Amino acid sequence: MVNNAATVGRSGVHDFILLRASAVILALYTIFMASFFVSAPEITYEIWQAFFADMTVKIFTLVALIALLLHAWIGVWQVLSDYVKPALLRGSLQFIFTVTLFVYLVAGFLIVWGV
Repeated sequence: MVNNAATVGRSGVHDFILLRASAVILALYTIFMASFFVSAPEITYEIWQAFFADMTVKIFTLVALIALLLHAWIGVWQVLSDYVKPALLRGSLQFIFTVTLFVYLVAGFLIVWGV
């Protein structure tokens, strides 16, 4: 078996399971948010802020954010490893995407906990 330090999981099966689990989390979060929008008579800043002030919503949002970034990282890694053959270019693109996803993670935490 080939070991690759750039993969998120330990193997292709592990990555497959992580992708499916993150997709389920994202689907549940989408249903959760859709139910909020359907059940609220109107969305004002005060209602939105009160909704995100709840600890359960904050935690679920951060779990969904981590799931999204994990899902994105595995997808980017698979696409780059399949279609970008020069090692230097692939490594550079992986570095850029990794830094970008990390910035998104930090920004998400700051935004969610700032409410």
